[in-house]
Amino acid sequence: MDDILKIKTVSEHDAFYHKENLHPMVSVIDFDGRVPEIYASKMVFDFYIVYLKDVVCGDLKYGKQQYDYQDRTLVFVAPGQVIHVDINTDYKPQGFALAFHPDFLHGTSLGKIIHDYSFFFYESNEALHISQKERKIVLDSFEKILFELNQGLDKHSKMLIIENIQLFLNYCNGFYDRQFITRNQVNKDVLISFENYLNFYFQSDQPKTKGLPTVGYFAEKLHLSTNYFGDLIKKETGKTVLQFIHLKMIDIAKDLILENKKTINEIAYHLGFRYPAHFTRTFKKNTGLSPIEYRIENSI
Repeated sequence: MDDILKIKTVSEHDAFYHKENLHPMVSVIDFDGRVPEIYASKMVFDFYIVYLKDVVCGDLKYGKQQYDYQDRTLVFVAPGQVIHVDINTDYKPQGFALAFHPDFLHGTSLGKIIHDYSFFFYESNEALHISQKERKIVLDSFEKILFELNQGLDKHSKMLIIENIQLFLNYCNGFYDRQFITRNQVNKDVLISFENYLNFYFQSDQPKTKGLPTVGYFAEKLHLSTNYFGDLIKKETGKTVLQFIHLKMIDIAKDLILENKKTINEIAYHLGFRYPAHFTRTFKKNTGLSPIEYRIENSI
């Protein structure tokens, strides 16, 4: 197994690319062709990092998927993610990187919501492709952060840096919304496939043996990260994946209840519930009636 190169600090990352470090926990660098200290096939960071690549630069992989970088691409990497890099040694990096350590965010509003920026947990093939205008916004954000770093850090500049990082991440949320919209047909294909997998799951014996399906189960079937899959479905339909699963389960439960061939306990186990009381609570939450009440009110 190949060794994993672990870069623990932002300072180490800057040194890796022979760049001056202005702050041990925050950095913006312009690669400008700087060749890294070594070419590592696997890397992991203890901090957040966002890469803006301006040229095609080989293959990068984290999670299950591989992605061939194109120009004007943003890739978001969270602490602890292993990235696999396959780059020609003649390649000279072009682009920018924003790195910031989680400790820098402690006690701030951004620190409380950083995990809400789910694109940090997407797969590499779900990278963000930006337009020329969007690239200018990204670079403007980086420039403002770099300006504050060059002033020498005090409580005011730290606040401004964090606000600019948050503003940048909010822009990226908007850019991803645009990408979801422009990939409308692809998204619809994913939705159709999801519905087919969902139907097949409940038609099989899997609920009895595996329980209710998870978001991760369908994400893996569709070769997407859990976060990207969840965001795509929510943006496409207005419902979460769990809501979709529960609605399908409730529809099937209604039919089984009205068939009057199984007890409520048998229906609960058939649908993947370990405890019938949990099924009853879920059914009542979605319909306003308990399974027994639904059976009585809808009996012919």
